[in-house]
Amino acid sequence: MAHQLDQPTPEARIPLSRERVLRAAMELADEAGLESLSMRRLAQPLGVEAMSLYHHVRNKDDLLSGMLDMVYAEIELPANDVDWRSDMRRTAISFHDVLLSHEWACSLFMAPLSVGPARFRYMDAVLGRLRSAGFSAEMTHHAYHALDSHIVGFVLWLLPFLAFARQGPEAAGDVLRSVPVDGLPHLAEHIDVHQAPERAGDVNEFEFGLGLILDGLERMRDTP
Repeated sequence: MAHQLDQPTPEARIPLSRERVLRAAMELADEAGLESLSMRRLAQPLGVEAMSLYHHVRNKDDLLSGMLDMVYAEIELPANDVDWRSDMRRTAISFHDVLLSHEWACSLFMAPLSVGPARFRYMDAVLGRLRSAGFSAEMTHHAYHALDSHIVGFVLWLLPFLAFARQGPEAAGDVLRSVPVDGLPHLAEHIDVHQAPERAGDVNEFEFGLGLILDGLERMRDTP
């Protein structure tokens, strides 16, 4: 029996690599939040000692920057089809969805971490698609930041609402109903819209804002 207990697990027999460490860290953060991440806890599912991780990540910041770069690697890069707006819309929605599948990633945008190759590839692909659509270098600069701000900013705005929603539909409703709306008819109306059931064909808030940005950019692109 003692010999059986000493046998390495199948997970431990797989050679350790930087990618494997980063993927395990992402899974841990997805499950329990970024605050749960420590070298000791990360080492457990990998079947190694914590010190072994430092052969693949230099320190905690290197681990976090690598995780964020893996997030960027999941984003669908823009194609080069006929309609640049459809290309950019798919990429923006992909970026939005990836951030929501790794909710901890948004907090890393505010940390002084190094930028990895996947993020550079994403930036170059988006900038290149805007340039191929006919935007000048200056307008491409503005368009890139308008899109990036909408994607990241919207997810940051949405995350607290998702946290409320996980407490159950009644919890979110209780918060809205507790807002003092006496004498504030437009706010009361806004809250009613929030609580109304979704209808077929409704456009969500993210895609509504995205459409405004893309349509506005198209008009500016066509302006001599």
